[in-house]
Amino acid sequence: MKKIQLTILFGITSLLFLCANTCFSQTTVSIESLLKEMTNRSELAKYPDPAFTCKQFSSYDRGTVAKDKPGWFANDDRSMFLRVEKNNGRREFVMMDTEGPGAIVRFWMTFAGKDCGQGTMRIYVDDYSQPAIEGSALDILSGTLVTTEPLATSVSSLTPYQNRGHNLYFPIPYAQRCKVTYESVNLREDDPGARKSGTEAVYYNINYRTYQPDVKVVSYSAAEMKKHKSLIAKVQKQLQGEKPDAGKLKLKQIPLNATLQAGDSKSFVIKGSYSVQQLCMAIHSDNLPQALRSTVLEIAFDGETTVWSPVGDFYGIGYMPLYTNTWYTHVEKEGLMSAYWVMPFEKECVITLHNYGDRQVVVSDAVAGYAAWKWDARSMHFGTTWQQYTHVYAGPGDLAQDLNFADLQGKGVYVGDDVALFNTTHAWWGEGDEKVFVDGETFPSHIGTGSEDYYGYAWGRPETFTDHPFIAQPQGTGANAAEFAVNTRLRALDKIPFTSSIQFDLELWHWSHTRINYAPIAFWYMLPGGRKATPNDVAGAKEPVATHRKSIYSPALRLTMEGENLIPVNLPPNKIEFQTHLPELWSDGMQIYWREITKGDRGDFEFECDFPGSYLFRILFTIAPDYGQFNIYLNGQLLARDVDLYHPKVSVKEIAFGQVPLRRGVNKISVELTGYPKQLQKSCFGIDRLTFEKP
Repeated sequence: MKKIQLTILFGITSLLFLCANTCFSQTTVSIESLLKEMTNRSELAKYPDPAFTCKQFSSYDRGTVAKDKPGWFANDDRSMFLRVEKNNGRREFVMMDTEGPGAIVRFWMTFAGKDCGQGTMRIYVDDYSQPAIEGSALDILSGTLVTTEPLATSVSSLTPYQNRGHNLYFPIPYAQRCKVTYESVNLREDDPGARKSGTEAVYYNINYRTYQPDVKVVSYSAAEMKKHKSLIAKVQKQLQGEKPDAGKLKLKQIPLNATLQAGDSKSFVIKGSYSVQQLCMAIHSDNLPQALRSTVLEIAFDGETTVWSPVGDFYGIGYMPLYTNTWYTHVEKEGLMSAYWVMPFEKECVITLHNYGDRQVVVSDAVAGYAAWKWDARSMHFGTTWQQYTHVYAGPGDLAQDLNFADLQGKGVYVGDDVALFNTTHAWWGEGDEKVFVDGETFPSHIGTGSEDYYGYAWGRPETFTDHPFIAQPQGTGANAAEFAVNTRLRALDKIPFTSSIQFDLELWHWSHTRINYAPIAFWYMLPGGRKATPNDVAGAKEPVATHRKSIYSPALRLTMEGENLIPVNLPPNKIEFQTHLPELWSDGMQIYWREITKGDRGDFEFECDFPGSYLFRILFTIAPDYGQFNIYLNGQLLARDVDLYHPKVSVKEIAFGQVPLRRGVNKISVELTGYPKQLQKSCFGIDRLTFEKP
């Protein structure tokens, strides 16, 4: 493993850990205190003092007003501002305006349109006459106007610059008030959603803290930046630092190595008042993806089981062997997984490894490193909530749905999450917005602009990014294809405190109609006695992982086979989807759909057969005003010529093709457009169901 000095990440000795537990609380908030808090993992495990709320301003669609009203899944999440102000002849669009004392703790933006992102952003602190920060939005958020990487960055570096998400994690404290504005000649006051040609689309999310009125805050200023120049450089270096070698940490250690047969479990116990500061392991199996999902880490602190998660999801890689590197987790390409969450307990910690798979799993290089901890009234237990939404329906618009990441009752802080999913179609899965309800809110105090925006990137891009302290996309090929993807967002200053409850939902808003596997994990701390509503998802951990589209949509031959189970081959991915808007018409409420077909185009759809032989074959086609005439083939042999699927009203039509031979393995249905529908120069095509019968 790579190494850095222990002084950077964990302090010189365990005495410093103890000091962090007893002496960190301050009465003055400043750039200095916030940066020190950001890099103090132990402080994350103690309920905030001074207390604060964390909320969000964003450009979310203002048509979203209530769960029981139209627009709950509205998606015009752009160029929505609080108001427009005239200021010294300037036209400034207000993005944020709030009373202090407080601090901006995370700022994300992306743009679209001609010359986008080139407008002037102004951040006014306390006295509004002159901005404390002024410049182009891109220079402020991901350039060098405020600070440098990693606290000001754009991701992914592999993505074209205009398609990146821009992230500022540098804190901006204010004593009395803070206002953020954006000025651009491309913005039109009569077009708040930036739908008209020539206008600029502005997407933003701003997370901010608000403290009690008696908390003293030293506001952001050029003088403060200069005063803390050396600290800022140190923090930037810390956040980019290499992870320490387990053997170099001055922590007590307990080995966690185990050989687990199918169904086995093994537990390890630590007695006393300590905090686990490092948790490392490597997993070995002849089916590693399944082992990463079916090997479950369970941790009970002081008799309360709060951690229950598949190991791969716990470390931020889902169920694929991937590299990732954040402030709290690190997974090497060689497979060693390390976590640096500080997990305190007063009397006892029991770490259990379960093998819910059907094959042997070997856990090696496994160790829990722990240090002394003085338990007090602020100390919290670390926890996770994990579940898989298996073969869950995903669709656009009002067919979207809110999926729950965490539903917690108690007092604590929400500190991050990631989602591992397998997409099944060539369309973007993550248009949905986060919605966070704190302490019984009826409308979420955090509502965003899209899943990729929440996770720090933009535009549903597939490129990876991993070496950032708080966000990662170790694999993104499933962004717009039938592949796997995993996104991570971990929190430091943007942690969300709650005093009685928190509900974290994220919309599943897919640009196509399909079914996917979607497995979120949430990370949190709660004072003893808190409760998570989500039960441990043993069935989800046992579920075979999806490594191919056919893991979810099986193309195996059945006597009755749904069209959506066919595998489209060599077809433009953006022209294939699974339609569900006529559930009363189609079998199982869905059909496979091919659009924008021109004359002579030929499409192939595959399925698999384990029982070769002769079958009576029928297809239930969709017929509609924009459907033309097609030749139908099976394994290259013409079954019917110029099958007319035109009809003035959308309906279905079953056509029998007589007795056909099927071969073992892959079989292929091919269709070729021979004639356009009336008065059109393009055609659509859809299959609802296939039927096979023994003669």
